[in-house]
Amino acid sequence: MKVFHTNVDLQNELFEARKQGKSIGLVPTMGALHEGHASLVRRAVLENDLTVVSVFVNPTQFNDKSDLQSYPRNLNADCKLLESCGADYVFAPTVEEMYPQPDKRHFEFPPITTVMEGKHRPGHFNGVCQVVSRLFYIVRPILAYFGEKDWQQIAVVKAMVKSLGLGVTIVECPIVREDDGLARSSRNLLLSRDERLIAPEIFKKLNESIEYSHNHSVKETHDFVVSGINAVCGLEVEYFSIVSGDTLQDVESWDEAVHIVGCITVYCGKRPVRLIDHIKYK
Repeated sequence: MKVFHTNVDLQNELFEARKQGKSIGLVPTMGALHEGHASLVRRAVLENDLTVVSVFVNPTQFNDKSDLQSYPRNLNADCKLLESCGADYVFAPTVEEMYPQPDKRHFEFPPITTVMEGKHRPGHFNGVCQVVSRLFYIVRPILAYFGEKDWQQIAVVKAMVKSLGLGVTIVECPIVREDDGLARSSRNLLLSRDERLIAPEIFKKLNESIEYSHNHSVKETHDFVVSGINAVCGLEVEYFSIVSGDTLQDVESWDEAVHIVGCITVYCGKRPVRLIDHIKYK
């Protein structure tokens, strides 16, 4: 496995690979890698001749400077995990390498980018599109792998790919969970021992809401989840949206869309740590 820190060095390596007709897959990450990331990498390795994994904490998608500063970073540990998964190349650029000039491009794909995370984190998805598009231009992958935990992000990236005509196929990969149900996340490293004990209550209540929804309305199911999680000391729901899995718009009845998903963000602990998750109702 080779580690690159500059665009030019990586592109030169990939140019030679393309001349040989090799397919390239990309797994974009912000590091602090865990089994969820590993599952994406292993799938990419199976489905491509070469797999590139980017490790870059992108400052343009953070609207909270303290959140950016506290985001966990450990490139050495990340590289050990990636090598064990069979990754071929790691791209770990500096901020200056990724953004030699300020990126003034503006991405907006309403209504997908204006709800949920887009509403609560202004500018977040613009930053996501900036960095992901730059990675696509640098790596030029055929396939790019994203975890379903960031359900809305996948929809936004797909919209961006279509808008820019990038020709990259986005591969959606299932959430990987801990044994107690907590979705694997780099942010879990920020949880204290006590916070880690209560965090699984998020998925527990989401999971319970599936059966509850069979005999209750969308609004009743929404309130069941929010009140249940808020009743746990140390947890506070920022939002819980039950939406069409395709348009990400709120639904009022269970027969309003073919695919319905409940997307949630919860603050855990005193700092607090912001955790996201979702549940598929149908």
